[in-house]
Amino acid sequence: MPRQFDQAAGIRKMSKINPVKVIAITSGKGGAGKSNLSVNLGIALAQAGRRVAILDADMGLANVDILLGIYPKFNLSHVLTGEKTLSEIIQEGPFGLKVIPGASGIQKMAELSVTEQAAMIHAFSELDQDLDVLIVDTAAGISAGVVNFTRACQEIIVVVCDEPTSLTDAYAFIKLLNRDYKLSNFHVITNMVKTVQQGQALFQKLTKVTDHYLDVTLRYIGAVPHDPNLGKAVQKQSPVVVSFPDSKATVAIKEIAGKINSWPVKAQTGSFIEFFVEKMIRFDSQKDVA
Repeated sequence: MPRQFDQAAGIRKMSKINPVKVIAITSGKGGAGKSNLSVNLGIALAQAGRRVAILDADMGLANVDILLGIYPKFNLSHVLTGEKTLSEIIQEGPFGLKVIPGASGIQKMAELSVTEQAAMIHAFSELDQDLDVLIVDTAAGISAGVVNFTRACQEIIVVVCDEPTSLTDAYAFIKLLNRDYKLSNFHVITNMVKTVQQGQALFQKLTKVTDHYLDVTLRYIGAVPHDPNLGKAVQKQSPVVVSFPDSKATVAIKEIAGKINSWPVKAQTGSFIEFFVEKMIRFDSQKDVA
């Protein structure tokens, strides 16, 4: 193991063991409603009794805080400079949901010094004592930062909607992760669909291509219907599961959250948040993503 990770390994060994589900929510393109789903699924899990945090990993166009109507003054860059601790930058959302604001350029982990790398890992290892689930809301596209955040997670949820480019880009992203990094298990949510049948048909279109060309397993975990209340909730800067608890979208999101809640923690792939951050640093320092 490279020298810069010796200190990280020491920090990891000292931390209290606490299994945490680390879940990437990604889409391959913008406009699929990924961030809105991340926020609402996080709150639904919190309502179910889970201790949940969302890491806004869209370092260029972060919007999780906007969807929640919160405006953080500080972010991860202030943790790295030592101005703030992680607990000091975390924002509180509905039902105890924690929001970790990102910062532009933080995905360039290779530029961090050894001390900064250790500080990042140590900051997150402190968080895992009070956390059951970490949701990583990635940026759109297939940039190096998006790929590295996604492959560092234990579970990957791909969000697609009824647009040709959505399915095409989702397939391209799955292909990249499978071909270059040997990832083979993905979950799929169909979003903004007119009917349950349409959602299932979208999933079948995607699996028809992946089954033919890739060695992957896609698991369908549900559809979220097109619901006018979603737009109203965005305008109110209040998640739909809070503002419209009886809406069709809320019912569907809570059903999906129930499935996610039942997933076991994959201890063998690294159950702790510091593993997640260490993997991001290592992946980015390898500079192996085009």
